[in-house]
Amino acid sequence: MEANADPATIADLVAAQAARDPAKIALTFVDVATDGTYRTELRSYADLQRNGAALAKRLAGLGLRRGDAFALMMANHPEFVEAMLAAALLGAVFVPIDPRTIGEKLSFMLEHAQCRGVVCSSDCAAAIADLGHTALSWAVTLGEPTKAAAIAPASLGYAAAIKDGGSPDRIDISAAETMMLMFTSGTTGNPKAVVISHGAYMSRARGMHGIDLGADDVLYTGLSLTHINAQGTLRIGLTSGLPVVISRKFSKRHLWPICRKFGCTVFNLLGGMIPEIYSIPESPDDADNPVRLIISAGMPADLWREYERRYGVTICEIYGSTEGGGALTNPSGAGPLGSLGKPPPGLEAAIFDDDGRRCPPLQPGELRFRRMDGEPIRVSYFRNQQASYDKTIDGWFRTGDVVHEDENGWFFFHYRIGGGVRRNGDFINTALVEAALIKSGLVSDVFVYGVATPRNVAGEKTLVAAVVPSDADFDQTALVEYCATKLQKRDIPEIIQVLREIPKTISEKPIERACIERLHQDGLLS
Repeated sequence: MEANADPATIADLVAAQAARDPAKIALTFVDVATDGTYRTELRSYADLQRNGAALAKRLAGLGLRRGDAFALMMANHPEFVEAMLAAALLGAVFVPIDPRTIGEKLSFMLEHAQCRGVVCSSDCAAAIADLGHTALSWAVTLGEPTKAAAIAPASLGYAAAIKDGGSPDRIDISAAETMMLMFTSGTTGNPKAVVISHGAYMSRARGMHGIDLGADDVLYTGLSLTHINAQGTLRIGLTSGLPVVISRKFSKRHLWPICRKFGCTVFNLLGGMIPEIYSIPESPDDADNPVRLIISAGMPADLWREYERRYGVTICEIYGSTEGGGALTNPSGAGPLGSLGKPPPGLEAAIFDDDGRRCPPLQPGELRFRRMDGEPIRVSYFRNQQASYDKTIDGWFRTGDVVHEDENGWFFFHYRIGGGVRRNGDFINTALVEAALIKSGLVSDVFVYGVATPRNVAGEKTLVAAVVPSDADFDQTALVEYCATKLQKRDIPEIIQVLREIPKTISEKPIERACIERLHQDGLLS
């Protein structure tokens, strides 16, 4: 389904949809109550337009001006989207922050992005108050936080902020102006803030290469709106006029029940979520669901057909990045299982070695992209000119991922630069090991990674499998014996790390450094 227009901002987009069908439900937010029932909050296009405008007027009264930044920190609530609309109406910049962020990292993000204020939930307000002094001038909070007065000089509840209605003065926003600053995960240090313009955000909704949506589709996401993936689902739904169902937070146990109850037909699945979902014991009615398409990122070849068979779906693999410098797509039946795909028309992808030479087929190297029309790909990290400069070279966008291309132009992922696991001279395909372990039925979640120890030769690592047992009677010996029958000797983990849960980012990506810290704490590296 194609977009009906090319609006300049997300606020213009919602206004256009509201003019066509104001009462149509655009967003359904789902929260799981303690008794397992589902509580919903609905927003029509008219609701979004009205509340976004009212919030914008109030924020303008608090001093928010064009170009000013404010933090947006909460789990998935309707107010998150309304705050996005308010920012667009004012020409302000919103800064999504993982609602679990606390302490020094939170302080860094607020300061680095130069946030003037914050729109947040009560629990996040408490985390901000715990920082002590901040440069925030105002705060708008959901509910009634106990520490509201400590956040900023001007603090008020969200309901009070929008109760008088109204809208701000009209501001014409150009495509080049900054819409938001989205922080990277910061797995190797302080996160970088990617500058995303209105034009870049809106253009991605028109670039769904390899994905066909119909008038009856219902989109779903359980990922946080502070992550670019969930933002993509939101953007595509609003652009195409398709309803979007959004969970307060991801739950593998409630994924399929929610899709059944709300008629969801399409959802996204990221690498860390894939083994979690598959680990749920198979049931005869697994395929009894309305989902027709899963858009995945990191689907292992060994699980690709299993997902399609078990759940009665098709898989479309898509590779991309927060920076938006390139993309690959592998629709179901188009390319080899496990391939990231091929680039869309107008974009060239190639593999380069460490000396900047293009690699022949089957030789791994860094994946890079460039536009075929010669226009340079530009990446901007807020207040980090050197990182912005380093992200491109000779017109090519550098992904930082090691990939190889086969003889037919299909690309395959190996590892993130700096994160590969080299063992006995070869790099281990950790996704393959994870797929094998999850099929054992002995674990409900798994993350395979490498850690350097004094026993390793230079450049090599010890292979670790962090696992969450499926039940209390977990037998580690049985898992080791299973590995011996299903994996090549070089792929068998040397350390089995048993955890209650695997630490993950807001996008369900395992946090390697946290797992390594636990290894040291538990004495597994001694």
